[in-house]
Amino acid sequence: MDYFEHMNHFLERVNHDGRIGPPHISLYIALLQCWSANAFTNPVKITRNEIMNHSKINAKATYHKCIKELHNYGYILYTPSHNSYYGSWVSLL
Repeated sequence: MDYFEHMNHFLERVNHDGRIGPPHISLYIALLQCWSANAFTNPVKITRNEIMNHSKINAKATYHKCIKELHNYGYILYTPSHNSYYGSWVSLL
């Protein structure tokens, strides 16, 4: 599946999921961009600052809430490192 197919599949899926809002979508698109930049390999190493910058999410609480919800709702697999120097791991499903 290429970038646009994956994005269209995600947007179709969230269209029917009332739990997902604009911050979730913005965050997922930022993760998709990082996944694409890493040759579509899972998992992708991310840093909070990079993803917050790409997704235009300014509050750490919003970022953490949305990334955990995307994980809990089955859109991503998120493995936090709890260490800002190492970054976390995300797999897009």
